Amino acid sequence: MTAASAVPPRVVDAHHHVWDLSVRDQDWITGPELAPIRRDFLVCDLAAEAQAAGVSATVLVQTVTVAEETPEFLALAGAHELIAGVVGWTDLTAPDVTDTLAALRALPGGEFLVGIRHQVQAEPDPGWLLRPDVQRGLAAVADAGLAYDLLITPGQLPAAMTAARALPGLRFVLDHLGKPSIARGELAPWEGFVRELATLPNVACKLSGMVVEADWQRWTVSDLRPYAEVVLEAFGASRVMYGSDWPVCRLASSYAEVLGVAGELTSGLSPAERAEVFAGAAERVYGLRRPE
Repeated sequence: MTAASAVPPRVVDAHHHVWDLSVRDQDWITGPELAPIRRDFLVCDLAAEAQAAGVSATVLVQTVTVAEETPEFLALAGAHELIAGVVGWTDLTAPDVTDTLAALRALPGGEFLVGIRHQVQAEPDPGWLLRPDVQRGLAAVADAGLAYDLLITPGQLPAAMTAARALPGLRFVLDHLGKPSIARGELAPWEGFVRELATLPNVACKLSGMVVEADWQRWTVSDLRPYAEVVLEAFGASRVMYGSDWPVCRLASSYAEVLGVAGELTSGLSPAERAEVFAGAAERVYGLRRPE
């Protein structure tokens, strides 16, 4: 079976970004290594690549902790049929977080808000997710019927497990497999943490970001396979969703190649399981609306 044949006809890209540097700087894109993505990446750029790759719907994910970005993304979703959902940002620690989430839902395109994310990976406190004010904010996300994307590193996985146990009504989505050290070929302690996290039924995982965690110049499918196998075995296909991580993936691979690699990594699954990874899990976890 080829990688292409392992990708079902319906594909949802559950994780990508866009940015316009004339509107807002992306202050995390610094240094010569990230120079290739220090330019504008717009929905029209993605649409061309998605159409060529056979991707029919996407989830647009926040990039910066700026309140103005989420309304902008909701407006983009309302204007572009390709975007089926938005994972935005809001200050979880704010006393009025419940009102803020309601206000976002009331905006033009607000019906496309499917989740919230914060760059927890940048927080110096490994237990940031367990702070009382954060827990209160996460409970508000659950009450709003939204999912919460976990952008964390392996050392923050234990706190994520505790948070997910404490909030069984909140759908958590682990971004980029929890960012294991693929470039160094390290499975421990990441594997043990991920397997324990996967025992919680309210947690799903994105098959995304792997090429960026690998050696950008020398990665092979064999380098990625052990990590993909762990999450597919631990979570099962019904709780794993494909994501490109475009345009960040361009540091190591093209949009089409990332999709092809995902097809190769999932080629041992049944057709029904592949349909889950490439569309069904994202549609269900995020509550995406199928195009008519």
